[in-house]
Amino acid sequence: MKPAIMPAVFGLLVLTLWESAVRINGVPEYILPSPTAIIMALWTSGPELLGALAVTLQVTVAALILAAVTGAGIAFALAQWKTAEQTLFPYAVFLQVTPIVTVAPFIIIWVENIFVVLLILAWMSAVFPIISNTLLGLKSADANLKDMFRLYGASRWQTATRLLAPSALPYFLGGLRISGGLALIGTVVAEMVAGTSGTYSGLASRLMEASYRLELARALACFVLLSATGFALYLLLDALSRRLLRHWHESARHES
Repeated sequence: MKPAIMPAVFGLLVLTLWESAVRINGVPEYILPSPTAIIMALWTSGPELLGALAVTLQVTVAALILAAVTGAGIAFALAQWKTAEQTLFPYAVFLQVTPIVTVAPFIIIWVENIFVVLLILAWMSAVFPIISNTLLGLKSADANLKDMFRLYGASRWQTATRLLAPSALPYFLGGLRISGGLALIGTVVAEMVAGTSGTYSGLASRLMEASYRLELARALACFVLLSATGFALYLLLDALSRRLLRHWHESARHES
């Protein structure tokens, strides 16, 4: 059996057992809906849920791009100045370990635009892996090559762009794959905490609304869409990573 088929077979087995258990035991839909009830909820509420998903994705993608740009920039700055790394990196760790639900009330008070509120909170969730991984990659550049660049009188800019950046790229892309999921998680948590509605009512808001009404089939439909989106985002970033690295880096060459 091909490896790609095995997860599908396992998933179908789980869904079949789930469907059978719900039907045989007569479990009410407000306790545990069957897979077919979830599929029906996806079908009937599809346009509305996809519209809400688009809002969530808008924030997620914007936060991921912002995290990639600022994270890489901060990592380069910290790598260039040891004192800056010693001074500022602990604050990056502090940013990562602080739950965004504890920060959200202050951001909501200080920032009027709800999109910016969601963007800040999602960015906080996504930026640290990029800073940490990129910084590690910059420090992993071959010491002999650094000496050679120095010997030939290369400028700091030449060293950064022709040696440090290529060395850090695989690490940066690894951090980006992690941050893709974290950006989505941060957006979902931010939507739940901020209680978004109207124009910026994302899929997390629809999930909360359905759960409050005990419409568990609709709530699980939201969950399925969010999970599928996170998985698709990871696959997209993984494909980007392999495409950028396949011709020269060992981590991707054997997969091409």
